[in-house]
Amino acid sequence: MIKRKKSEGFNLAFLDIMSCGLGAIILVFMLVKHNINDSSVEFDKLKDDIKQLENIKKESLQTLQSIEAQLALDVAQTDASKQQFAERQSLLNQKNSDVAQVSEEIENLKSDIKGIKVVKKEDLIENQQIYEENYLLGLKVEGPKIAILVDHSASMTHEKLIDIIKTKTSSKEQKQQAKKWLRTKKITEWMLARLPKSSDVIVVAFNDSSKTLGSPTWAKANDATKLSTIISDLNGLTPEGPTNLHLGLETINKFSPSNLYIITDGLPTKGESSYKSLNPFASCSSLSGNANTISGACRVKLFKQTIIETARPNVQVDVVLLPIEGDPDAVNQFWQWTAATGGLVISPANNWP
Repeated sequence: MIKRKKSEGFNLAFLDIMSCGLGAIILVFMLVKHNINDSSVEFDKLKDDIKQLENIKKESLQTLQSIEAQLALDVAQTDASKQQFAERQSLLNQKNSDVAQVSEEIENLKSDIKGIKVVKKEDLIENQQIYEENYLLGLKVEGPKIAILVDHSASMTHEKLIDIIKTKTSSKEQKQQAKKWLRTKKITEWMLARLPKSSDVIVVAFNDSSKTLGSPTWAKANDATKLSTIISDLNGLTPEGPTNLHLGLETINKFSPSNLYIITDGLPTKGESSYKSLNPFASCSSLSGNANTISGACRVKLFKQTIIETARPNVQVDVVLLPIEGDPDAVNQFWQWTAATGGLVISPANNWP
């Protein structure tokens, strides 16, 4: 008896396999055929999306490039600012160093000044009100016959014109207590205290007139009684009226001084000449009339004519010129006159004497 051989594994009929394969092919074909239209639409959408993404990419690249350019500019500006800051910091450090050095020098000078022993000289004066000594550099009262000419016109009350104008309508007492006039009296007293003991002195006050203070003749510098009389007469004066330097110098010339000291604040506003006959004054009608004002140019002309007519040779002239508003030519004109005589023009500090 023949035994049948036992089959191994999984056996399928050939027909079954072919049927299954054909069915799978048909199924795949049907699936692909069914979605073909949808795939085309989807493809177009993908193309649009890609195009949009490419545009976005392009814009993003442009924005990125712009940001990078701005960033590079900011970095460059930052570097420049850092350099500028460094330079300024270096300059500041240098200035601080200079200030520190100057401060140290100032402190050294202060220390040196404190160590200086002040020696009293002839041109030192003790102020009896505040008990301290004052010294005016460059001005020394000297000479055998010393004349002091004191301006007590209206302008000797204040520095500012508006204050001078207001004071013109004030009482006599208010004019006498004006700040600038009090200073004028202190300067006169300062000079009297500096007189060499062997000298003679005469003091004349002037505005639109002139007056000898104290004794009508020369007084000895060591005569305390006569000097007190001069100061008493000085305290009785009132600053008012115009400035007639011509008349004041004429009075001084009667005594033939060797040295003349003038205390004033500016060029004259009135004179004694017959100005109508003088060509330089053809345009200065105020000098020949009753005008209340006079121009700066006319004051210069008046001063020069006054010096021509009244200045005397061999007399040293020193001027203490107090400040006033609106007379810029005064310093130059007085300087030319005093320099020709070997004298000085002094414009003292506000706190002197």
